[in-house]
Amino acid sequence: MTPPPPGCASLGAPRARVPSPLARSGLPLRLLLLLWTVAASQGHPRNGPRISAVWKGHAGQDHVDFGLAEPHTVLFHEPGSSSVWVGGRSKVYVFDFSKGRNASMRTVNIGSMKGSCRDKQDCKNYITLLEKQGEGLLVCGTNARRPSCWTLVNDTAELLGERRGYAPFSPDENSLVLFDGSEVYSTIRKQEYNGKIPRFRRIKGEIELYTSDTVMQNPQFIKATIVHQDQAYDDKIYYFFREDNPDKNPEAPLNVSRVAQLCRGDQGGESSLSVSKWNTFLKAMLVCSDATSNKNFNRLQDVFLLPDPNGQWRDTRVYGVFSNPWNYSAVCVYSLGDIDKVFRTSSLKGYHSDLPNPRPGKCLPDRQPIPTETFQVADSHPEVVQRVEPMGPLKAPLFHSKYHYQKVVVHRMHASNGETFHVLYLTTDKGTIHKVVESGEREHSLVFSILEIQPFRRPATIQAMSLDSDRRKLYVNSQWEVSQVPLDLCEVYSGGCHGCLMARDPYCGWNQDRCVSIYSSPKPMLQSINPAEPHKGCPNPKPEQAPLQKVSLAQNSRYYLSCPMESRHATYSWRHENSVEQSCEPGHQSPNCILFIENLTDLQYGHYYCEAQEGSYLHEAQHWQLLREDGAMTSHLLGRACALAASLWLGVLPTLTLGLLVH
Repeated sequence: MTPPPPGCASLGAPRARVPSPLARSGLPLRLLLLLWTVAASQGHPRNGPRISAVWKGHAGQDHVDFGLAEPHTVLFHEPGSSSVWVGGRSKVYVFDFSKGRNASMRTVNIGSMKGSCRDKQDCKNYITLLEKQGEGLLVCGTNARRPSCWTLVNDTAELLGERRGYAPFSPDENSLVLFDGSEVYSTIRKQEYNGKIPRFRRIKGEIELYTSDTVMQNPQFIKATIVHQDQAYDDKIYYFFREDNPDKNPEAPLNVSRVAQLCRGDQGGESSLSVSKWNTFLKAMLVCSDATSNKNFNRLQDVFLLPDPNGQWRDTRVYGVFSNPWNYSAVCVYSLGDIDKVFRTSSLKGYHSDLPNPRPGKCLPDRQPIPTETFQVADSHPEVVQRVEPMGPLKAPLFHSKYHYQKVVVHRMHASNGETFHVLYLTTDKGTIHKVVESGEREHSLVFSILEIQPFRRPATIQAMSLDSDRRKLYVNSQWEVSQVPLDLCEVYSGGCHGCLMARDPYCGWNQDRCVSIYSSPKPMLQSINPAEPHKGCPNPKPEQAPLQKVSLAQNSRYYLSCPMESRHATYSWRHENSVEQSCEPGHQSPNCILFIENLTDLQYGHYYCEAQEGSYLHEAQHWQLLREDGAMTSHLLGRACALAASLWLGVLPTLTLGLLVH
């Protein structure tokens, strides 16, 4: 909460000290200052974003409202397209974000059979699946608890009929559907009241298969992918999930994060017990822990796969977002090659005899069925001993944070000097997006959290996020609106050349007089090549000084000096003459560094400088000169301004005080 702005003091008649409105309120100012200081110290230094910004967008071009609340949505966007589809209740919203034009929205109604859903919940048609199919879109929804699908072509929906496994019975059910050519895989149960044990199924293809009921314990499915390996018969399905921990020790975590493998060409088994089941199922634990701080992150939240630019499937990077019981988060990065090696070489947990030949999990050529003995061993011992650990010599998280992250996408980009960066966009439980830059090789990578983005006009939880590398945009939606957010948000960085380079944003550079996108100009520009001291790349070694601001004040009055804290990684200090009067450390949660002068004496007039120190970068954020009050006119003008500011301040004081005391 921002205290009264500079220029507002406790002013009264000349030579007579009149209590300020704050003093008359009866709330001790020292207590207020103490509460503000305590609240400001609750931050977390340097592991959060350096800058915070609200993305207002271009008028009419980057935000579109639904017109009503949509509590359950699904978003589909095809890279390179200006269109975004969002499924809601009994309708599909179609947004067009064409460049240079106002964004538009139209809707396509998708009917439901409410008559068949009496006396039940969720009797609307919640759209849960949007998938490209030919020239149109496959649309599937709950359809009043009778899951059905439609084709959507040229804004016309045609009913395909009931499609069990394509949509759940309720929008709250955990569901995952994977398409690969003519084959479809699903985790959705086919019967509303039977088959409540979650399974991973092939629901369309040569042979319908499902996982055994004993190989997973209450799984929550996160992500599934097809990996085409060196030999076609060796192609794999990997899916990521978390499940209940079989270890019931009170000190053990409740959840365990897993990756499972299946052979895409699995034809089922030879016996009656295995003929309809996946015979190549194995699972491994995903480890995400930091040995140096003894922090473990066991709850998988989201997964993003970043393909290798050279097409080497083993070098595909798997970014996993994990949390712990305190809702702190970590990002761990794995390689598909490491995951594949674990399944190919590890022994099975709890199995102490020689492994049968072929070993469990091995894919067989020429559509051979898996021998019954191999299936029985894998079915009774589905977990491998070896765990999947993060890349790098330390086997540690890329970073961990006290923020609660929920979704992640990653963009591989090249700066103007050709250097490769991986830029992570992570959604928080507060409805914001954190932009984190990973530079260098994994063994020597540097990670820097550069920006927090508020993507919506109305703050709300982010329900879905899609990355378009071709258009260099993020598409996100809440229950109220859809926003288009550029990856190169360079206009949010102030402070001239030094501020632009200190941002360390690989999308941005300094071009003569502005911080601009590297994609907007073919001319050479300055970028932060030195991550430790990027400001030294500017032509002028010293940043510009802050403009001098003056204010006349009565002696013995109370006064605040407020300095906006643009960088959360900097230490802000108020300096008077040669002494530091107030210091605000990194992680300060208040948006301002406040210097409170309770009683203005002769020694306290003069120049005050707010200085921000960030590593070797020192710049002057504000410069104020406090002058003796001279004449009744000054008192009259300042008094009127301060009466307004004080009344606004008093309006929020009770809320601030109560909130801080509860906190």
